[in-house]
Amino acid sequence: MLIATLPAVLTAAFGAGFIDAMVGGGGLIMVPALFAAFPRELPATVLGTGKLASICGTATAVARYAYSVRIQWRLLLPAAALALVFSVLGAHVVTRVPVQTFRPLVPLLLSIVAIYTFMHHDFGEQHAPRAMTRGRWWLAVLMIVAIGFYDGFFGPGTGSFFMFMFVRVFGFDFLRAAAAARLLNVATNGAALLLFASRVELLWLYGLLMAVCNVAGSLLGTRLALKRGARFVRLVFLAVVATLIAKTAWDAVLG
Repeated sequence: MLIATLPAVLTAAFGAGFIDAMVGGGGLIMVPALFAAFPRELPATVLGTGKLASICGTATAVARYAYSVRIQWRLLLPAAALALVFSVLGAHVVTRVPVQTFRPLVPLLLSIVAIYTFMHHDFGEQHAPRAMTRGRWWLAVLMIVAIGFYDGFFGPGTGSFFMFMFVRVFGFDFLRAAAAARLLNVATNGAALLLFASRVELLWLYGLLMAVCNVAGSLLGTRLALKRGARFVRLVFLAVVATLIAKTAWDAVLG
């Protein structure tokens, strides 16, 4: 990579950490920057290097949220383990099934999330945890399995899907949903990082430099989210989901 492109990659890592800390979707910023900076590297090397940076920022966001809001560890740690297992399974399946098979579904699912959130004006603004019936538990398990598998298989929008699940099924507000989704993202990113690192040589120096910037962006993003509250996070969520819809729809057309 040319030295001249390093500031652009580090800036992208900072921006990705900032967005990821609040609502996910940082891959929209960092992944294109990485592929532009390392055009001759294997895709697995580029993606694994990005995961190294992003998991540091995401873990920092979890720690920062845990300091300020109550995180239900007894609920979330088993959920994170389940997401991790199915993320590994999704990563394994992607070696056998073309991603293009499912690519057109992603903007459709994201559109459903966006429309539902937009139409329900108080959706996720109040933290009102629901009594978990057997049906809700099974729905939550099914969604965690599906989203975890999707993250390993393809990935864009995973954080947004997790946040929607925590608001819709568990009754979290968007602030606490952001904290919960980041914990599950740590698990799925960790699974992907281990998988990539076991198969290719990562760009460790660049990854660690990016990690520092990603952590800095994450700290700023969590600080802003905690300061502005659930309503602000909801607006950022809608903006990022709308961007994801446009990006994944464009990729589906080109794909």
